[in-house]
Amino acid sequence: MNARLETTQTAASALSADQPIGQIAVQLPGATAVFRRLKLDFCCGGQISLKQAATDKGLDAQSVLAELAALQRTDALPALTEPGALIDHILTRYHEVHRAQLPELIRMARRVEAVHRDAALVPTGLAELLEGMEQELLSHMEKEEAILFPALKAGSHVVVTGPINVLRMEHTEHGALLDQVLALTQDATPPQGACNTWRALYAGIAQFNDDLINHIHLENNVLFPQFETPVKAQQGCGSSGCAGS
Repeated sequence: MNARLETTQTAASALSADQPIGQIAVQLPGATAVFRRLKLDFCCGGQISLKQAATDKGLDAQSVLAELAALQRTDALPALTEPGALIDHILTRYHEVHRAQLPELIRMARRVEAVHRDAALVPTGLAELLEGMEQELLSHMEKEEAILFPALKAGSHVVVTGPINVLRMEHTEHGALLDQVLALTQDATPPQGACNTWRALYAGIAQFNDDLINHIHLENNVLFPQFETPVKAQQGCGSSGCAGS
């Protein structure tokens, strides 16, 4: 898995209504969904400012800017270790975010594959791969929310070993799928001359990659170990019996 545990969003933090709308679409993952809903053309018309694009549509630029600002998310890992607080953080920072991320990534991947199907580096099959990943991840998160997380919040150390083992295996599968996504997109690096939709797609994939890796890290390495019984080291017993017996 391509692990990047810390990223920065300096461009997003400098969000301004004077920025070109296409630049915002590329630099702020999730912005494309807002622009699409408001019918703001960030691809072919991406060279004009957000202020001008909003004015042309009869929209209040500051209201649009506020909606975009709500998409800004920190990638800093929390210092939380108490299970209930950590679970609540995982649910809001990762489960809710993944459910919003993937449909928009799939939509953009379909468009890029269709519009640029003759381009040398078009990520053919990306939409299908992301769709499969979405189904796997939705099923995984539903199991956590319905079964494991309530048990962990209740403080159970008895009935969770099996579910945790299953979820750890699924995390490994998610990592393998991420590797496929990154291989298909040249590590989420758009080709020279790529349109704004293509660039926004890859920016969103880079963010999704970081989010999912941090999500898995918090569960595998911070949350789950608090409820797992350490495996006792074998004493090296052989056919002749244990030493010292």
